[in-house]
Amino acid sequence: MAVMPWLSLFSSFPLTAQIGRFASPGPFRTFLRTTGYKLRPPRPVPFGPAIRHRQEALLASRAAAPHQRAALLHEARPGPVPTIVLGGFVPDATEAVFLLRGTLLHAGSLYCFNYSRRGFSTDLLCAQLSDLVDELNLLHGRPPVIFAISFGAGLLMEWLRRTRGARNQPGLRGLVLVSPVACVADLLPAGATKPGTLLGRALKPYIETGATVDPQLVEKSRTIFQKMFEAGAQNKEALGAILSRVELAHLRSAVLGTIRGIDFQGACERIQSLRQLAIPTADAGPLAGVPTLILYAEKESAVLAERSPTRCALENTPRVWFPQGECRLITNRRGSPVQHASLIFHCSDFQPPIAAFYRRLKSGKARQAA
Repeated sequence: MAVMPWLSLFSSFPLTAQIGRFASPGPFRTFLRTTGYKLRPPRPVPFGPAIRHRQEALLASRAAAPHQRAALLHEARPGPVPTIVLGGFVPDATEAVFLLRGTLLHAGSLYCFNYSRRGFSTDLLCAQLSDLVDELNLLHGRPPVIFAISFGAGLLMEWLRRTRGARNQPGLRGLVLVSPVACVADLLPAGATKPGTLLGRALKPYIETGATVDPQLVEKSRTIFQKMFEAGAQNKEALGAILSRVELAHLRSAVLGTIRGIDFQGACERIQSLRQLAIPTADAGPLAGVPTLILYAEKESAVLAERSPTRCALENTPRVWFPQGECRLITNRRGSPVQHASLIFHCSDFQPPIAAFYRRLKSGKARQAA
């Protein structure tokens, strides 16, 4: 399966031309920024977990390899509600929540899983996640919120399926799922000869067995991804209000660096992981009984299939899977429509319901499952 050209499409993101158009944020807006610290927000640092027995056992069995292990980065805070972030295919989790860091860090420490650029293993990711959740519960007494974005939400649902029947089920404070993608059918309907989304048309040749890639196909896909990015970049005024030119350049460099750095094997294994995720079914019972916030964007049409089974399930009957679940549609009445998992370009639209969710958790008003 030829996947590397698909990833190279993102290198055409036209953000460079937009940087010079941003005015530096004024003092008042800078003071109100959401990125954690008002001046020079620190970068997350590598985190060495104390509990590693699940991942080490998996590596010892050779069911996964060290190069597939996700990097874990950490920003420490004294708050009672730590957050674990699982990103989508791209960008890395650290960049995806860059503008939400203030909200998340106000509640407690932040832990970001940045997937390996040289490989990927769902089994190893689940083992790492279980180890970290155990550490936060057993060593710190602080059950976390897991904040999962797009493909990361599919990984979260898979992890919840695996841990649901465990004798010592991991303790969680809550869940946030942003634009969940939990199976291939969310992007490419089974049997569809012509996908109805831009992303589906771009990905179909790389997911099909025996597909080949030629320069014309790569260029066509590059154009599709550029259009998708430009749709998000229309929210330039909102970005310019909270990001300086230097920060915007750093964010662009980090995102494109991740995309360019993912090698052929890493790309193949990420897509293979998505292909192995199961379509949600109700017959096995709830996935988690903790407070859960599910957020979809008003314009998911460039990414999600019209009849995405995950979206249909979570929008219509969220409490079948999450008894304390709430599904909300994120809209923008002041400008460009909110796009799939657009936590960078439409942070100001996603932030209010996320902040309210964390306030309920911190105040104890959200009922905790036993």
